[in-house]
Amino acid sequence: MKELRPNYPLPLLRQILSVSASGYYSWLDRPLSKWAKEEARLEIEIKAADQRTRQTYGPERLQHDLAENGIRVGICRIKRIRRKLGIRCIQKKKFKATTDLKHALPVAENLLGQQFKVSEPNKVWTSDISVPQKAA
Repeated sequence: MKELRPNYPLPLLRQILSVSASGYYSWLDRPLSKWAKEEARLEIEIKAADQRTRQTYGPERLQHDLAENGIRVGICRIKRIRRKLGIRCIQKKKFKATTDLKHALPVAENLLGQQFKVSEPNKVWTSDISVPQKAA
């Protein structure tokens, strides 16, 4: 109701949500529950841990990091809070070697030595093993 209050009149909101006037005003004055206070504290802790770990930790590793700092919280709760805050870990691509220089297979010699000029046709043949790019 707090979010809708600026856009709609209070009597209409109370009628639609079936809330009494006294119930609404007592709810406004009511202090935050223990769970809501803990939730707000966890949001701050999770944001700080996410920054401290350079946004690379997922929920499981974040749980261990928080535990090292004295905060015990479940993985599902961490996932829910991260989703609420829009926090996602940055996934870095692992290095993948594209060539293996330590193999025992025969390697063809470089007979041309990068000299591509020839005296007559059909003396030297070359090829290209690169992948062709698609035209834009």
